[in-house]
Amino acid sequence: MSILKVARLGNPVLRRVAENLSPDQLSSPLLQKLIDDMVETMREHNGVGLAAVQVHEPKQIAVLEVADNPRYPNKPAVQLSVLINPRIEPLSDEIEEDWEGCLSVPKLRGKVPRYTKIRVQAVSYNGEELDFVASGFHARVIQHEHDHLHGKVYLDRMRDLSTLTHLQEFARYWTEK
Repeated sequence: MSILKVARLGNPVLRRVAENLSPDQLSSPLLQKLIDDMVETMREHNGVGLAAVQVHEPKQIAVLEVADNPRYPNKPAVQLSVLINPRIEPLSDEIEEDWEGCLSVPKLRGKVPRYTKIRVQAVSYNGEELDFVASGFHARVIQHEHDHLHGKVYLDRMRDLSTLTHLQEFARYWTEK
């Protein structure tokens, strides 16, 4: 497996809408290697999610996992998930504004509004159909990665840029002591 280069804000690949994958493409050894490399890259950078566009592959693939992550302490665990061609649907009008960061927007955090509960439909790493409900931080991570697959970054969703902060200042002024 390999650590892939993560595209940073300003790279046009982050603004492209990713391409859906056909069932035939799912069994490709190259695609399986890409997914494995994405997981390794996400873990190497202490991410909780990574979209294929962030590693210069405009394909509808996102990986996510929350497990003792130093960038997101005290967040509930989410098992490793691979979402291919994901579709999301809000299950309520309830929106929560909370902090987000991004491997493609390094060293910054900002408050982003997201639906608190969503329905997710996708294809798994093994080609199985997935249909589940996600809530809280899990739903936030999925929406963040889903945005990447549609050419958006969290900054596009922020209602108030006054919360945009460098990580050092975030730790100093915004976290609860």
